[in-house]
Amino acid sequence: MQRILIAGLALFTLCLGISIGPAFADEDDGSKITITSPKNGAQVGDTFELKYELSKGSKAAHGHVYLDGEPQKKFPGTFKGLSKGKHEIKVQAATHDHDHLAASDTITVEVQ
Repeated sequence: MQRILIAGLALFTLCLGISIGPAFADEDDGSKITITSPKNGAQVGDTFELKYELSKGSKAAHGHVYLDGEPQKKFPGTFKGLSKGKHEIKVQAATHDHDHLAASDTITVEVQ
């Protein structure tokens, strides 16, 4: 009897997780974002400009920039003094309230 109860609780927890999960997904408002420069896989110097295009959907206001998973607060458009090696750059669409939207683009560059 105890095994049936444990199996039932496990199944309930699994179903609950599946049904709640999509509620926390970033909203797709129809926005599109594309990093135009540098190109994915590019070799760059320790200072370079990031360019991207944001086609705003119903809620997008701007893009948030991340370097190796870390947010770049008030990003000026140019990375300066990056360490040598591979780095991941992500740009994600956001609302006026800074809530993330589904639109994003990610590239990897190698600093020489």
